[in-house]
Amino acid sequence: MIWRHMRSLWPRYTLLPPLPFVAYFLTVAALGRVRADHVIVVLLVPALAYGTAATKRLCVGTYPMALVGLLYDAMGPLKNLGLTPENVHNCDLRAVELALFGVGSGAERMTLQDWFLEHHTLALDVYFAIPYGLYIFAALGFGVYLYFRDFGRLQVFAWGFFVVNVVGYVTYHLYPAAPPWYYHAHGCVVDLTVSASEGPALARVDALTGLGYFAGLYGRSNAVFGAMPSLHAAYPTLILLAGWRVLRWPGRILGILFLLSMAVGAVDLDHHWVIDVLVGLGYALAAFGVVALAARRLGRVPVPGRVEPAPEASTP
Repeated sequence: MIWRHMRSLWPRYTLLPPLPFVAYFLTVAALGRVRADHVIVVLLVPALAYGTAATKRLCVGTYPMALVGLLYDAMGPLKNLGLTPENVHNCDLRAVELALFGVGSGAERMTLQDWFLEHHTLALDVYFAIPYGLYIFAALGFGVYLYFRDFGRLQVFAWGFFVVNVVGYVTYHLYPAAPPWYYHAHGCVVDLTVSASEGPALARVDALTGLGYFAGLYGRSNAVFGAMPSLHAAYPTLILLAGWRVLRWPGRILGILFLLSMAVGAVDLDHHWVIDVLVGLGYALAAFGVVALAARRLGRVPVPGRVEPAPEASTP
């Protein structure tokens, strides 16, 4: 009975939906690393996949984003895979940044990050901390909006989100790059044992609020030397690209403001070089373009278990 119901919902890919999550759960359980969120996910995905046609639709729409969470969590034990002190780009990357985007001249020339460190204001710290602290929730919230507004667009957005994250994670290991806060704290010496930091600007925001939000967030980071590309810049770019056709002008303006605030904030908060931000923008454009083109060529979004958008109510 249960198997028949599962087959009715997933006739060709019956066991596929929960498979990655169950396999990962069994792996972390064998390693003694199970957390509450692991248990929640391994129960939630099958419940959505095999519940009803409506829950299957939600599963299909959010599946790529759930995979991103799984992959990010799996990066923890592998965060230094392929990294050596010699192949981490630190002062060489800063030298390129200084040449391309530095301010001043001669011995006084400095990077924009250096300038912001000397001319910071708490008001700007707080302003830029808002998009920086909410960027993941903004992506998830936008996914919820698309779920109700345009399900096909949601699938393009979600798979674009998946692609940009996977390529970004791969880049972290092929081109490991130290963020500006690391250079300002440790200089040119690369120490692979250093933990991620929220940086001085976000530390000031934590001190102001007393919440320790950013210290906790970056204390769990799995990519200390993952400045290139800036996924902080990539996410709002994807939101703007996916939302342009479905948002009205107030929403478009808000999306542009979110992207600009994130791009400038990444530099002001000492978390990314301008180069990182530009590469993040490029990755988002490429990921969205590839997924949208594939969907257009195939006449559908290339995802197993695709479901059609809910039909609109007919008028009498």
